[in-house]
Amino acid sequence: MTTAPLPAADPHARYELRFQSLFHAGRALSFPCDRQGEVKWDAMTDGARASFLRAQGSVGREWASPAVQLTDLH
Repeated sequence: MTTAPLPAADPHARYELRFQSLFHAGRALSFPCDRQGEVKWDAMTDGARASFLRAQGSVGREWASPAVQLTDLH
């Protein structure tokens, strides 16, 4: 997992763990996470868990290493 420098901790900030496609510009999978990139497994749907595991298993082949990013979704 790569982590770009993030701004100082903001208690209202929201983060996502983002897997960028290696082959399709603009295509990515993202999952809500904390500042350290930990996803809340129990809060994810079965479909989201399956997508997360597929993305993790395809890093370097289909997806880039995941990066923690601030999300603009509120």
